[in-house]
Amino acid sequence: MLKLHYFISKFILDLIDWVYPVFRRVMPIHTFRYAACGGGNTVLDILGFFLSYNYIFQRKAIHIGSLIISPHIASFMVSFCVTFPIGFYLSRYVVFQETSVNKAKQLFKYFFVVLGCILLNYVFLKLFVDYFGWYATPAKIVTTFFVVIFSYTSQKNYTFKASSTGDIEGI
Repeated sequence: MLKLHYFISKFILDLIDWVYPVFRRVMPIHTFRYAACGGGNTVLDILGFFLSYNYIFQRKAIHIGSLIISPHIASFMVSFCVTFPIGFYLSRYVVFQETSVNKAKQLFKYFFVVLGCILLNYVFLKLFVDYFGWYATPAKIVTTFFVVIFSYTSQKNYTFKASSTGDIEGI
């Protein structure tokens, strides 16, 4: 299993680094790695949302006893369950490789930031779909724009932040 993990993380990193020279003048490699991994995971998130909303839930509310979950919120929950572990893996083993923080502590910090992302997703989806009357998939795309800004800033400055003592904790 460790060999598979090493192979996957090295393959992804090599692929990203192979494309990087095109973007060298625009951004540093670390930012590019984050953008590539985050961008891929974001595309997966929106695709998962779209498929869940249109084909799994068929744009209908989900009834669980007396609880009713709107299809756009249920779709967000499904896509989140897929992209959360993938996002952590990519952040930990591809983007922020050198780390002295133990995995459990970093996972806790990552989850804490993701809770903020969940809250932002929920609030923006409710606002755009339920109050503004937007279609769900465009609302998800606009929501993702705001969530990505929050996530990048939080992950860089909190979850995977370099310590002030000189030890490398993330970058």
